[in-house]
Amino acid sequence: MRRGERRAHGGNVGKAALEEQQPPPPAQPNGGAPGAERDGAGLRRSTESEVYDDGTNTFFWRAHTLTVLFILTCALGYVTLLEETPQDTAYNTKRGIVASILVFLCFGVTQAKDGPFSRPHPAYWRFWLCVSVVYELFLIFILFQTVQDGRQFMKYIDPHLGVPLPERDYGGNCLIYDPGNATDPFHNIWDKLDGFVPAHFFGWYLKTLMIRDWWMCMIISVMFEFLEYSLEHQLPNFSECWWDHWIMDVILCNGLGIYCGMKTLSWLSLKTYKWQGLWNIPTYKGKMKRIVFQFTPYSWVKFEWKPASSLRRWLAVCGIIFVFLLAELNTFYLKFVLWMPPEHYLVLLRLVFFVNVGGVAMREIYDFMDDPKFHKKLGQQAWLVAAITATEFLIVVKYDPYTLTLSLPFYITQCWILGIILVLTWTAWRFFIRCLKCNAVWRGQQWLLLQDWLLCSGRGGKSQDPSQKHKVPVNQCQQQW
Repeated sequence: MRRGERRAHGGNVGKAALEEQQPPPPAQPNGGAPGAERDGAGLRRSTESEVYDDGTNTFFWRAHTLTVLFILTCALGYVTLLEETPQDTAYNTKRGIVASILVFLCFGVTQAKDGPFSRPHPAYWRFWLCVSVVYELFLIFILFQTVQDGRQFMKYIDPHLGVPLPERDYGGNCLIYDPGNATDPFHNIWDKLDGFVPAHFFGWYLKTLMIRDWWMCMIISVMFEFLEYSLEHQLPNFSECWWDHWIMDVILCNGLGIYCGMKTLSWLSLKTYKWQGLWNIPTYKGKMKRIVFQFTPYSWVKFEWKPASSLRRWLAVCGIIFVFLLAELNTFYLKFVLWMPPEHYLVLLRLVFFVNVGGVAMREIYDFMDDPKFHKKLGQQAWLVAAITATEFLIVVKYDPYTLTLSLPFYITQCWILGIILVLTWTAWRFFIRCLKCNAVWRGQQWLLLQDWLLCSGRGGKSQDPSQKHKVPVNQCQQQW
């Protein structure tokens, strides 16, 4: 059964907040292979894979709204009737806040609108949508505190926070081979091989799965290294050796992660998306394979950003790159202004959060940009990610304006001004000057076609020999026109 035929077979639509959220097109002569254009109803894009689903609706896919409400009410009733309330105000405040967040998450997981993804389960993505709301509210609360109160508030989360970070030397000796160290002349390289190396690799592997474009990933990777060069006078941990920037980061960690990500994208684009209910599969091997594939996408859409095709898409791609870079910078600046060490679990949790919400946000942005007639507004997760990134930046601005206002070195300023001028010049040429020339050529071609049509139809104004008036067949002239 193809996707969307569940309704005719009594399937529950709630099983699949399907990854595409559109009904499927009629069966294609070639079996519905990717490449079919949208039909008149706007059903499937040319880059969207065909999906076959037998429509099985099991207990796993049901909403369970009443079950969750019953369990939640029983838990609150136990706390109210059977548990003695401690006389610790701070403890009760913390527990009350946590309980409020849990109730909101339960409501959101069962009642929030589904997003574009449905694997491993729509409730999983609804959970992260609600976590996004909670995180944004937390950031707004921190934004409205004084600098001292905001930093000391972090002690309520972890008593070890709220103290200034010690000074660290990040640059140091940049010799790849240190002849002065007889025991280990390559000690500088081994010192850099810490836990952040696999973090860089897996981070860029997952970013590639989000963006689904090699060029955009490489541009963001290289531009962030330039940002580290430019801002190392503000944050000490941006000061790295040249080979750490370009060899370990761009080529090895980032480059290898992007390469593996592109290979995974290639496999996902060629994969056959045919789904069966677990109990409809006869063999144990098939059942295990089905369980593993539950953690892969329900269907696949290849992203074709085409930034040079129109001014709207060009500005959208530039905006995506800007927000990506700003979110990356916020990681370092938030640690600095809120006094969180790089290895703290809150830093890791923030990265896990962005990994889960980033993929949904990118899909919603692509749908909004690629098909504005069908997707008339920006998706909810993309809206929240943009709001979170902006709020984080505002916290950095408020908590340490002095660091942010440290002037750039003169040669750095010159390089950025030159880069901005080049981008603006190319934009003006590609979308304005070149378009004027194209429009002039197009108008000339239309005028020539009009003259040909008038000549073929005998309306050219000049007296012609009737035997020669239709020398060119009229149907051929109509095709040219």
